[in-house]
Amino acid sequence: MNRNHLTRVMGAALTVTVGFVPACGGGGDDSRTPVVAPVQVSMTGPNAVTQWNQVASNTINVPAAANGSAAEQRPNDSVDLAVVHLAIYNALAAITGRYQPYGGLTQTVSGDASEEAAVGAAAYGVLKGMFPNRSAQYQVAYDSFLAPMPDGPAKAGGVAVGTAAAAAMLALRGDDGRAVVLAPYVAGTTPGAFRGTNPVNRFVPSIKPFALTSASQFRSPPPPALDSEAYAKDFNETRLLGGAAGSTRTAAQLELARFYTETPSLYWQRNLRGFAMNDGSLVDQARLMAMLFMVEADAGIACFESKYHYQSWRPLSAIPLADTDGNQATTPDLAWTPVVPTPNHPEYPAAHGCITGAIAETLKTYYGTDQVKFTLDSTVTGATRSFETTQAMVDDVVNSRVYGGMHFRNSGLRGAELGTNVARWALQQNFQAR
Repeated sequence: MNRNHLTRVMGAALTVTVGFVPACGGGGDDSRTPVVAPVQVSMTGPNAVTQWNQVASNTINVPAAANGSAAEQRPNDSVDLAVVHLAIYNALAAITGRYQPYGGLTQTVSGDASEEAAVGAAAYGVLKGMFPNRSAQYQVAYDSFLAPMPDGPAKAGGVAVGTAAAAAMLALRGDDGRAVVLAPYVAGTTPGAFRGTNPVNRFVPSIKPFALTSASQFRSPPPPALDSEAYAKDFNETRLLGGAAGSTRTAAQLELARFYTETPSLYWQRNLRGFAMNDGSLVDQARLMAMLFMVEADAGIACFESKYHYQSWRPLSAIPLADTDGNQATTPDLAWTPVVPTPNHPEYPAAHGCITGAIAETLKTYYGTDQVKFTLDSTVTGATRSFETTQAMVDDVVNSRVYGGMHFRNSGLRGAELGTNVARWALQQNFQAR
């Protein structure tokens, strides 16, 4: 997105200033390099896109069912929201003609078509197709959404476009792989091996990515060897800062650790929704949400592929069992436990790092700068955290997982690297202007 286009589409929601500075070398050279001033993200209110993100979030976050559709048995918030928002994006891309549709799913729009009606019909169509037994979450919402719109060609046209976009996305995704049959999990027993019982999200690496060529396309490099200096450094940092007792952690560091313990499917959906609550055009709000959730989905798939490829132990196992790691610089502490609960899946790379790195790169790409000012909130602490750059958010998350005793620092850094690589690839292939 070029700078002039950014200013036009975001309207009053953002403060965007474009200036020029001399190119390197200065002097009498007339070359000028555009500089984008910091972007201030401000919420001005909900719209059709964010309204249907909320409905979709409510639908997806119903507890998994023993029977029903594949999505109902194994919901995945980022994957399912990506399908919803890509259908919305494709519908509005067809109506406005401004952007290339995702997946080559072209539509022809003849006559009037209400953009709002198309948004509702696209989201409703996907939710009904993926979650047929959860209609209580979306049927009344859809009826109430359409009711105030005057009947006529525009409403009918918008519903037709949205319905077609939903059907095309559902057909494109088809059997997305989440119904894979998994063998019983056997916990590791060797030094460095993950020791969890019935770990979660084992099916995620089998889900078909949206943009990546495979789940392993950006697999993280191997974690540091147990007998390495790098491993010992990370081990001792987490041992000292992340323990429930005897920690050198400050009160502020504990607050940071707790901030990011809110359930990710609730935390990210609510906070990402805020970026689209602006005065911009509906198609641009739809584009941003489709970018964010598609990239989050692919980053999550890639991250869990790496996790279950390496199956690395968590600090809660590594620190009490340090006498088995062959490293003279680590000391076992049989009583050590993390200060906040550890998720039940392998340690490396850190999922929060993967997702945050991907989201940061997406925001940087969309706004055309990493100098983005925004605020996030957590229902766990009731606090907000403000950021001046997208990288600051990544740094915050990496630190939080160390302070919480859930991860080693290298895992967060490698996770963010994976997420960044996924986002760059995905956004180079999709969402371009026509």
